[in-house]
Amino acid sequence: MTNTTDTQGAEAPAEDAVNGPTEHGSSHTTAGTDAQPEGAPSTDDVMSAASARIKELEDQLAAEHDKWMRSEAEMQNLRARAKRDVDDARQYAVQKFARDVVEAAENLKRALASLPPKVEGEDKLITTMREGIEGTERSFLSILERHGVVSEDPSGKPFDANQHQAMAEQPSAEHAHGTVMQAWTPTWTLHGRLLKPAMVVVAKNEGGAS
Repeated sequence: MTNTTDTQGAEAPAEDAVNGPTEHGSSHTTAGTDAQPEGAPSTDDVMSAASARIKELEDQLAAEHDKWMRSEAEMQNLRARAKRDVDDARQYAVQKFARDVVEAAENLKRALASLPPKVEGEDKLITTMREGIEGTERSFLSILERHGVVSEDPSGKPFDANQHQAMAEQPSAEHAHGTVMQAWTPTWTLHGRLLKPAMVVVAKNEGGAS
C-alpha cells in the first residue's frame, strides 16, 4: 500500500527546487533592469546638453531674424530710392525743354528793355507794343510758374556760385564786396532745382563796405 502523504511530501521539495530558483532569477532580472547601465549620461548631463542645444538654436534664430530685418530694411530703402528716381525722372524730364523755353522769356524781357523809356505823349504805337509785350511776358511767366519754372532777380544779393554766373566784376563804393550789382538774366529753377544760372555783374570793393 503506497503512502500518499510521503509522496506529496517528496514532491514538494522538488517543486520548491524548481520554482525557487525561477522566482529568485526573476527578481534578479527585474533589479537588473531598473539599474542605470554603466557609462550612461546622467540626467543632469542630458538636461545640460539639451539647454545648450536650445540656446544654440535660439542664437541661430536671432541671427536669421536679424538678417531678415536688415534685408527688409534694404528692400524698403531700395523701393524708396526707385520711387524717388521715378518721381525725379517724371518731374525733371522736361528740363531741357524748359531751359529752351526760358530763353523765350528772356527774349521778351530784352524786347521790353529795347523800347525807349515810357514818357508822356509818346507814340501810341510804342505804347501799344510795350503793353502787348508786357502782357505776353506776364502770361508766359504765369504759365511757367504753374509748371514749376520760376525766375528770381538776384540783384543786391551776395554772389552765389551755385546760382549765379559772374560775367564781369566792377569796382563799386556803393555795394559790399561780392554783391550782385546787376543781373543780365534772372536765376531760373525747375521745382527748386537750378535750371539756368543768372548772368550777373559782381561788385568789387575790397576795402570798402562789407
